[in-house]
Order: sequence, then C-alpha cells, then structure tokens
Amino acid sequence: MAVPASIVIVGAGQAGAVAARTLRERGYAGVITLVGDEAHLPYERPPLSKEALGAGVDAGVGRLHPAQYYADHDIRVVSGAVASALDRAQREVVLADGRRLPYDACLLATGGRARRLPLLPERLPNVHVLRTLDDAMALGAALAPGVRLAVVGGGFLGLEAAWTASQRGAAVTVIEGAPALLGRVLPPVLSEWLLLRARAAGLDVRLEVSVCGAVPGATAAGTTLALSDGNQIEADQVLVAIGLVPNTELASSAGLPLCAATAGVLVDADCRTADPHVWAAGDCASQCREPDAQAVRTESWQNANTHGAIAAASLLQAERPVTPYPWFWTDQLGCNIQILGAAQPGLQYVMRGTAQPADDAPRLLAVGLREGVPVHGVAINAGGDLRVLRPLFEQAAAIDAHAFADPACALKPFVKSCLQRSA
Repeated sequence: MAVPASIVIVGAGQAGAVAARTLRERGYAGVITLVGDEAHLPYERPPLSKEALGAGVDAGVGRLHPAQYYADHDIRVVSGAVASALDRAQREVVLADGRRLPYDACLLATGGRARRLPLLPERLPNVHVLRTLDDAMALGAALAPGVRLAVVGGGFLGLEAAWTASQRGAAVTVIEGAPALLGRVLPPVLSEWLLLRARAAGLDVRLEVSVCGAVPGATAAGTTLALSDGNQIEADQVLVAIGLVPNTELASSAGLPLCAATAGVLVDADCRTADPHVWAAGDCASQCREPDAQAVRTESWQNANTHGAIAAASLLQAERPVTPYPWFWTDQLGCNIQILGAAQPGLQYVMRGTAQPADDAPRLLAVGLREGVPVHGVAINAGGDLRVLRPLFEQAAAIDAHAFADPACALKPFVKSCLQRSA
C-alpha cells in the first residue's frame, strides 16, 4: 500500500496524539484528522491522580500541546465527537452525529474506560472513577479536610489518588482484595514496605477484603460499604479504581479480530490489524511482537508513546522504532517509584540503600536477578541510578551482586565493568 493521503486517528489520548505528532515530525504532508470524544485537547493521564485532584485546578493540566500547535502543524482536531462505526468497505469513520470522515488509513487509539462495580452504579453522585480529566476535576471538587474517602482498589491509580486526597485533608480508607499492595509488580519486601509506609502516613489500608454491599449512609450524600470480612465503612465519597476495560466496540463491530486472552484489538509488531488500512495502538491494542507469540496488552504511559511512534512509522512504511525495555513510574506516598522490567517468580533480589517506612526521604534500589542477570529493577527515589543500570538489563549482562549492594561502589564504573565482562 502506498503512503496514505489521509489518516483518521480515532482517539485523542496520548497514543493518538503522539502518532499525529510523529507523522508530522517524520515529514508526512497528508491530511491528519484526530477524533476525540472528550471536549479537551489531548492530555497525559498521569496527572489525573495527582495535580488534577487539586482544588480549583486548571483544565489544561497535563495537556500535551497548546491549541496553536495543532493549527501550526495542520492537524485537524475533532473534539467532543463519538465514533459510532468503522465502515471498512467505504473506508469511513462514522460519527454519532452522522458525519462521515473518509480515510486512506485509520488508526484506532480508542483507549479504555474505567471498570465499574455493579454495587456502586455510575448514577450515584458520590461514586467516582478516575479515567478522564472531568473525572479528576469532579473528585477533586468533592475533596476537603475531613471528607471520608473510600478507595476501592489498591493499585497504582488507587494509591496515588489516596495519597493526594490525604494531602488535602481527607480521611482515606483503601480497600484491596489482594494480600499485598502492588504484589504483582513489587518484590514482597517492598510490598510490605509500601503497606507500612501507607499506614504510617495515616491511610487505613484493608487487604484481602472486597466490597459486597452498599447502602445509603447516615448522611444524605454518604454511603455505607459492607466488606467481605464483616466490617463496614462509612464514606462521604467513593473512588472505584479497579482497572480498565479496553474500548474495542468500534473494532469488534467492524469485524476486526480481538484477543480472547487480553480483550484488545489484535495487532502485529507494526500495530497493523487484520485490515491493511487499519492500525490500532495504546490501551486498546493487543500486540503480537513475534509471529505466533502470545499477544500482550500493556496499559502504561511508555506503551502509549511507543505504540504511537510505531504506528506512525508503519503508516509511512518507515523503519520500526526500537521498542524500549519496559519501564514504568509512579508517585506513591511521597516517593517516586520507577520500575524497569517485570517481576517474575524465582528472582533473587539484591538491595542497595535502605528505606524505613516513615523516612522523610527514603532511597533504595532493588534489582531482581536470574542467574546473575538483572531482569527487574525497582527504584525508590533513585530513578537516576536505575537509568545508569539500564544497559545491563538491555544487554543481559550479569552482575556481581555483592559489589552492587555496597553503597561505596560507584555505579557508572560498575556498569562499564559488567558490560565489558559480558562482551
């Protein structure tokens, strides 16, 4: 297929906006239309659980580019428009208001929506989710000193929002069904450290419990949550932070294959779908990076950027950008936590530095080794150190665990020495 003369990007989130920007940066001169169902210009989502929960926050928080950027780069932004159908035969995106947008190529970057709890329906005024800027501003407006906030879900988003709310004076209870906080991404010792730090900071964290009932509370706007352990929680406001459902209805109704295991739109290593004129990227896409490999759907800031850049290159038939080693960051309980790679069973963890739960400025670096090779790294307020170590992960270079754990060991010469030995 020749380079398309017109490209319609459905979804004005980070993946879609990065794709549009990358197309122009790579010299694409055709028509770009960016369609978003929100009234806001494209923005990043990490601020939603942080700055966007502040009192009287500006609606431009996290915005990727000012409005003038899109005008200067001839990117047509259609905001507040819901795409209701993908007409693959006519190569048109159909909007709910009846407009039809023709395309030579279409990129689906439709993202996802917050998963809901049936016990806490959307219609209740004091029940919130945190997926959009409007969600964040609504929750932020409800926060004040003394407000009782129940956060259902102790994952990254729930914990970030819980900490932000507590900094605004709210009394916060976190309800998590798992036996540990962030147990799928942290080694057990750091999950326990995070739990102790949360409780030391005044958060009421309940593990291995779930919400099994909800009734109107003692106050007119409140809710009483019944927990699976027999206890009850009185809450003025409730935040449901239990994950994301990918928005794949547009693709599915158009007959594009979905991944049965990960529920995303199936794409190859270049973000191509089964239709040669349709690509998919970001939270909605399940990618097979190798033929016959298991599809992976990743929800992260890095993946949105990476997929946007890969899709843009593929649309232009250019060389695929190098996929970076998986990296994630979060701000938790007054600490910046960065994660390189993924937790795996059977890793040997080596710690560098110390961190007590109540420390004002803890600093710790944990590296998970498999046969001496680092595959998982967690940095608490030590992101710079983790960046220094990144080449060891990328090149699968074995390390001397004893030397690494010694704080007197300078990291840059240490990394250089390890790489030389593995060459």
